[in-house]
Amino acid sequence: MAKEKALVIVESPAKSKTIKKILGNDFQIEASFGHIRNLPLKDPSTDNLGFDVNNNFEPKFEIIAGKQKVVTKLNELAKKSDKIYLASDPDREGEAIAWHVRQVLKVPDEKIFRIVFNEITPKAVKYSVENPRTIDMDMVKAQQTRQILDKLVGFKLSPVLWKQIGNRNLSAGRVQSVALRMICEREEEIEAFVPQEYWSIHTILDKDGKEFEAELSKIKGKSVEKTIKNQEEAQKIVDFLSNYPTDMDVSKVTKKTTKRKPTAPFITSTMQRAASSKLGFGVQKTMQVAQKLYEGIEIDGNPVGLITYMRTDSVRVSDDAQAMAKDYILNNFGEKYYPDKPNIYAKGKQNVQDAHEAIRPSYPDRTPDSLKKFLDNDQYRLYKLIWEKFMSSQMANADVANKTVEITAGDYTLKAGTSKITFDGFLKVYNDAEEDEQENDAKIPDLNEGDKVKCKKVDPKQHFTQPPPRYNEASLVKALEEQGIGRPSTYATIITVIQTRKYVEKKNKVLFPTLLGRTVSKQLCAQFAKIMDYKFTASMESKLDEIADKKAVWNKVLADFYKPFMENVNSVMQTAERVKIETKIKCPNCGKPMLVRTSKKGTQFLGCSGYPECQTTMSLNALNEEPATNGDEEICEEKCPKCGSDMVFKTGPYGKYMECVDPECGHRQPYVKSTGVTCPKCGKGKIVERKSKRGTIFYGCNQYPECDFVMWNEPTGETCPDCGALLGKVVTKNGTTLKCSNIKCHFKKELPPENNNNDTENP
Repeated sequence: MAKEKALVIVESPAKSKTIKKILGNDFQIEASFGHIRNLPLKDPSTDNLGFDVNNNFEPKFEIIAGKQKVVTKLNELAKKSDKIYLASDPDREGEAIAWHVRQVLKVPDEKIFRIVFNEITPKAVKYSVENPRTIDMDMVKAQQTRQILDKLVGFKLSPVLWKQIGNRNLSAGRVQSVALRMICEREEEIEAFVPQEYWSIHTILDKDGKEFEAELSKIKGKSVEKTIKNQEEAQKIVDFLSNYPTDMDVSKVTKKTTKRKPTAPFITSTMQRAASSKLGFGVQKTMQVAQKLYEGIEIDGNPVGLITYMRTDSVRVSDDAQAMAKDYILNNFGEKYYPDKPNIYAKGKQNVQDAHEAIRPSYPDRTPDSLKKFLDNDQYRLYKLIWEKFMSSQMANADVANKTVEITAGDYTLKAGTSKITFDGFLKVYNDAEEDEQENDAKIPDLNEGDKVKCKKVDPKQHFTQPPPRYNEASLVKALEEQGIGRPSTYATIITVIQTRKYVEKKNKVLFPTLLGRTVSKQLCAQFAKIMDYKFTASMESKLDEIADKKAVWNKVLADFYKPFMENVNSVMQTAERVKIETKIKCPNCGKPMLVRTSKKGTQFLGCSGYPECQTTMSLNALNEEPATNGDEEICEEKCPKCGSDMVFKTGPYGKYMECVDPECGHRQPYVKSTGVTCPKCGKGKIVERKSKRGTIFYGCNQYPECDFVMWNEPTGETCPDCGALLGKVVTKNGTTLKCSNIKCHFKKELPPENNNNDTENP
């Protein structure tokens, strides 16, 4: 009897290699290369969006351009196969892909099966083949509803922006525009913020020759946090404490041991945030690297899926994974590092797709170090992060001994405290805390209530309250998640789109709204308040979840949305007028404000508001240039390479440039930021700031290509005491570190806080 021929259809070729190795030669694995059908791509200005509003929003899908060959090949293979398994990803998008593939296959229904697995391991894949199911049409309808909603909003709001701003490259989106609103509102908060002065009082106390620090915490029993408003108030306290006639009294000593519990393994958003803070990865990069780890990496010649599915909001862990983690912990750390009962984590929020698992290693016994030689650096670092987070989530609590001492002097109470880890537990593997949040192991003498201490020094410190920080990619994901906006599969796309559209710029890993972005957000908020409302956007996400859970009817959700939405759109379109995006830059010829304009080819530039009388134009880059502090031209550090005269900064249609002051010379060259440090390789050139093709800043000799010296960190001009190479400066929120530019040398030096210019607090 001949063996049955089986065809397994997945999305990506990378995934197919891993599954082929597991299922063997009786199965043919073929990729659909993602979606094969979609709503037709029509001009947004037309009414044909690919679904029939008058027929219960019935969609009309068509094969995506370029995918007909894929469809033909899948049909040829399907006709020769006895069974066809649709094995796209285990989420709504994957379910929709499976349904679309089913729609184009010209074979009987009884030959087609849907299989899903959360990890690409032999056990999971073989189990899914042995236990297939039908396509979940509720999940498909939820995905289609999202598609229609997003297209409806995008294709109806975008023409409004075109008409008002005159730029057909603009777009609006159901979720992306709300994310843009968040960033713009944060910028408004920062601009409106007025710093408030406050002082803190720090002391050096002495007990039998042992000095320790204490800070003023109460006055007459009330907290003083940010209540000492000026130097005069602070000085009164300093004078009192400095001249206190007797030793101060230890009024209270509190000692207690607390349990610090491990946190849940990663979900999509927490992985993205941890990868940002600990690895410096952007959200999109994190997902790209995770995708490769999920689909399979070549290990000893065989593709192996190393992590579970990376788009999930569930913290659930399978019994098998828990058992494997337990074995590893007991064998490698000992019984005391494993809890009395396995750690079980709650969902934490509603609408969690709990059929999924948390993100974890597929094989917990495969340590990061055992796989390091098979992974590139990014893959290794992310896998290590995921492995350590998962393994720590299964470990015992840490024990922390806390000690707090209160010292009284008249109406004033000083406080000193320490916390010390007495048993590291899960912290042996992974610590969630940022460096500045970790345990304070300061030394305090053994003090008891009633003891006396001497005051050796009183030090007042001035602070100013800080505005809320701008979002970075990770904190924006957190904010979206907290508001219930978007889902695991959408975060990376949202952040990518608002940057691609030039609504937002990323500088030093922080997101700034552009003038264009702020204008777009302002227009949308003023005219489409409901669409831009956080709660409304979150409620639509909940309704999509309800459709998938059979608690709502998809076309009724669309009908309830459609009528008031279109009434709003039509009303705005009837009264829409052209909006001028005015900048703070003045025209160098007539003094009128410069406007952001768009050419016929879609390129943005600055044009004089006095057009057509004044036709002055400038590069959009001029928005990012800081104006000189006076009317004089700013002189460059560099001399003219042609005649040796001074050079001055100027701004032209293509941005900032340098020009020789000698009119007879007339030499010009693009502006390049110089560090002023002489190149150590050629000894002739200066090291200047440069950008790679991907926009990454690095530093290299300005004599390139004659001299190819480069380094990643900004040079300080100092040399390494170990090898003599240049030292580079790395600035983080925790301070400044000097690092050697020689990759073979590991010298680094932390600069003391007073050199970090970091005296203010960020509450």
